[in-house]
Amino acid sequence: MDDEPEQLSVLRHQLSIAMSVYVDELKSYPLSKWRHGKACHMIGDSIAELKAFAVGIGMREEWFQPQSSPHFDLTEELRGRAVAAGSIELGRHDFVRKLQELRRRGWE
Repeated sequence: MDDEPEQLSVLRHQLSIAMSVYVDELKSYPLSKWRHGKACHMIGDSIAELKAFAVGIGMREEWFQPQSSPHFDLTEELRGRAVAAGSIELGRHDFVRKLQELRRRGWE
């Protein structure tokens, strides 16, 4: 992508050699307090790299949610940035399997 912002290009390169970050499908959460439209989750093979990736796509590190399954909640726009930067899109079942795998081995 020639018109890709340099920060995303660098992030894509780092991701390809360092780790994997995963996003699940966008979903509506009508009964929650979430008021930003559809949302999804982003997880990674390591917490430090997940946080670095999130900051690289314009998120704040304090948005990280460490409880149960360390993750970030993403708006539709942020999901688009994550995918453009190289995150791996997973369907709901594959995402759950990846979470189970990460829980078994533990996050770094």
